[in-house]
Amino acid sequence: MARFYHRSQAAQALAPPSRMLDFGKCPPIARSPTTSPLSPARRSRSTAGPGWAAAPSDSRYDEATRFRSERTTMTTTTTKLPAVNAIEAGSEGWGFFLCAGKEVRTGRNGQFMALQLQDATGQIEGKVFQDVEQLREEFDAGEFVKLQGRGNRFNERTELIIEKIRRVDPSRDAEQGFSEETCVPSAPRSTDEMWDALIVLVGSVENEFVRTLLTRMIETHEDALRRWPAAQTVHHAYRGGLLEHVLKVADVATSLAGLYEADRDLVIAGAILHDIGKLQELDYDLATKYSLEGNLVGHITLGVVLVRTEAAGIGGFPDALRAQIEHIIVSHHGSKEFGSPVEPRTVEAFLLAAADNLDAKIHQVRKHIAEDRGDDEFTAYHRRLGRSLYKPASD
Repeated sequence: MARFYHRSQAAQALAPPSRMLDFGKCPPIARSPTTSPLSPARRSRSTAGPGWAAAPSDSRYDEATRFRSERTTMTTTTTKLPAVNAIEAGSEGWGFFLCAGKEVRTGRNGQFMALQLQDATGQIEGKVFQDVEQLREEFDAGEFVKLQGRGNRFNERTELIIEKIRRVDPSRDAEQGFSEETCVPSAPRSTDEMWDALIVLVGSVENEFVRTLLTRMIETHEDALRRWPAAQTVHHAYRGGLLEHVLKVADVATSLAGLYEADRDLVIAGAILHDIGKLQELDYDLATKYSLEGNLVGHITLGVVLVRTEAAGIGGFPDALRAQIEHIIVSHHGSKEFGSPVEPRTVEAFLLAAADNLDAKIHQVRKHIAEDRGDDEFTAYHRRLGRSLYKPASD
């Protein structure tokens, strides 16, 4: 059974620099003790900012420790960055975020660190251009971080240029307002509300075999279903996103089932089970990544195995009924081009694939429009959708 936890740990108490680092113009680290900016005389003056302790003053405070202090200690600035969905070019200050992704890349001017940073309002890319090798060990993906940086506009997207960063110390940083809830994106509907809706949906299924299968599946995987995202990045990529997606797909598909006289029970089964394999495809521990099985097998095959195993434990479960449910799962991407090993060959499979695609697309459209910071009436180009999007004027 999946467990939700964070791996934040207390940061080492370090001394801050005596001035604000000019990001992009930071002087090289001095290697000579005589030129060190942290000579005994200078170390005697503590300028530690909020939530940061002064450095030790003994001889063990060497160059490596000095570097960590300069790059991981906040200054005395009290300016706090706005929420992710409000960060713009020119925004400056410090803030708490979840580091959902971390990657070292090589650009024209050398290595830089690309981060996926999240709070409860959304996600933004962060970039670290200086001292990448040293800072890459200061924190990991899936940890909460405290950073100091500024908003920047690049390639029609808003990003954060990070000047200082370290992992969060929960006990100390709570005094500055840190809490997990403000750093973890979640579905807009409460988990309990969505779970109640799922129970009602399963209870509406008339076929006893299908209802039993669905009941057993959601009871077995309740802990994960309540929390899992629907994807790593594409759509509903936040806590509770999978459950939200399942319910939206069910709403659309059952409406279409009535219009086209399809088997409603099969459509509901497909809506609930089409992405059930993502519970094994994705590892979710604050940050989302692909598991070994996810990379090597994929959620479609994993989902079929889960359903077939559960159905085998239900006495007398009809083979033809099981095959139709499995067909909906394996064909829900709509075509081989998009990853389905077979294409829809039943009315219910066509409806489910259409509903799944529609919900994923609409989510991407609304997210892209909401996150676009430009002043134009059209958004920046969306690579996956293959177009820019119109932004209606708000009243």
